[in-house]
Parts: sequence; structure tokens; C-alpha cells
Amino acid sequence: MGKQLEGQIALVTGSSSGIGAGIAVAFAEAGATVIINYHSDKSLTGAEEVLEKVKNAGANGVIHQCNISEEGDVMKMFAEILSQFGTVDIVVTNAGIQQDAPFLDMTLEQWNAVISTNLTGQFLCAREAAREFKRRGVIPERSKAAGKIICMSSVHEVIPWAGHVNYAASKGGVKLLMQSMAQELAPLKIRVNSLAPGAIRTRINKDAWDTPEDEKKLLELIPYGRIGEADDIGKAAVWLASDESDYVNGITMFIDGGMTLYPGFADNG
Repeated sequence: MGKQLEGQIALVTGSSSGIGAGIAVAFAEAGATVIINYHSDKSLTGAEEVLEKVKNAGANGVIHQCNISEEGDVMKMFAEILSQFGTVDIVVTNAGIQQDAPFLDMTLEQWNAVISTNLTGQFLCAREAAREFKRRGVIPERSKAAGKIICMSSVHEVIPWAGHVNYAASKGGVKLLMQSMAQELAPLKIRVNSLAPGAIRTRINKDAWDTPEDEKKLLELIPYGRIGEADDIGKAAVWLASDESDYVNGITMFIDGGMTLYPGFADNG
């Protein structure tokens, strides 16, 4: 993959497992120093395992605990990062959760928990990143941009998902959060884009692929015929964070094996 991110500092929220871990390792392989964020003590072991992979890739890395849905926690995390590294160049607002229920049974607590993490958390981390990028400006020897923000969306920013209205609403919100930030921050040479994974083989969606029967049913939704891996998202994140995508701003990159092509209509419906 090369060292497209050599000398840059990257924060990946929710990177103790799953897609976030895949991005953290891909960034390390591309030469970045990686800040691995985890939410609570139960995910510390995962964060330590990711840190080991980062170091095995020949990169520097550290671990930061933070509940990204809490403004005070986010501001403290950024203050500690800036104190330790002087600045940050790339922020991936990846942390997210699901709390599923039929719409008629969904509680306010379930709604608020998902919106607070998946949408408010991305807003808080992106805001602190943009403040630092504006303060520092462009350092040409590091990057053509003052900074890069990569939001984590989902195919469900465009595909409705019954039984998961809080999750789908959060990702629909991420779409316009990202586009509005990109529009506002572009004159500051800050690039903002989103990644929108489809079905990726991670712990959060294990029930959808952990038996041959479940996997066969899931593959009916994926024209390309395979389930994605965290590494698929990591490679795309490296490109979006690098100068190779310097003219790319305000897009959602779908990494879904064609799930958003509505495969049910492949035979004219």
C-alpha cells in the first residue's frame, strides 16, 4: 500500500475492534502514527491487541479511552492528543453502536443511545478536529490539506432498514452532517468525506453471517458475491486520507459489493 501517510497523526474512534481496527492497522501500514480510541474497560483488551498490530506494522501508536458522545470527554481527549503530539492530521469518526427494536417497541433510551454515539459523537469529534486544523493550517511537507475528516456512514444512509430506525436515522444524519461540514470547511483546506460500508464481517453483525444459512441469505443482497472485510474499509480510508484524493471533498464512498444497486431488481423485479 505504500507510505502515503508517513509522518501524519491519525485518530480513529472506536478502533478497538471491527472496522475501526481495520482502519487503524491500514493507517499504520501507510506510515501514520495511530491513536486508538476505545469506549470502556471491556474494550481495552481489544485496543491493546490493535496497538500490537500497529507496532508490528512498524508504526507508533497510543491508546486513548473516551466516550465520544460526551463533550467533556472528547475535548479532554483532543487536549491530551495535542499535548502529546502537537497536532493531529486525520480524524476518522468511526465509533458507532446498534440497539435494535421494532419501531413500535423502541424506547427513547434506545433511540437516544444510538443517536448520541453515531451522530452526536461524530459531530463532537469532527468539530474538535476542524478547530485544530483551522488553527494549524496547511503544512505542505505533511499534506496538501490542512486536515482530513472521514465520517463513518453506512449503506443505510440511503437504504431504509425496518427494525433499526434509530441506526438508519443516525446514518442519514451523518450524510448531511458530512456534506454540510465539507461545504463550510473546504475554504479552510479541510477535506471531509464519508465511508459507507455494506455488510462487513465484524462482531456487530455476526448474527447475519455466522452460519452457512445466514451467510447464503446475506449474499443474496450483495451482487459481488462476498462479504466485505475490515481491510476493505481500511484501504479506502487510507486513500481518502492521502494526498492521492486531494480533490475529493464531500462524497460518500460506498464500499458494499453493490448492495446499494438494489439487487432485488436485477431480474426486472
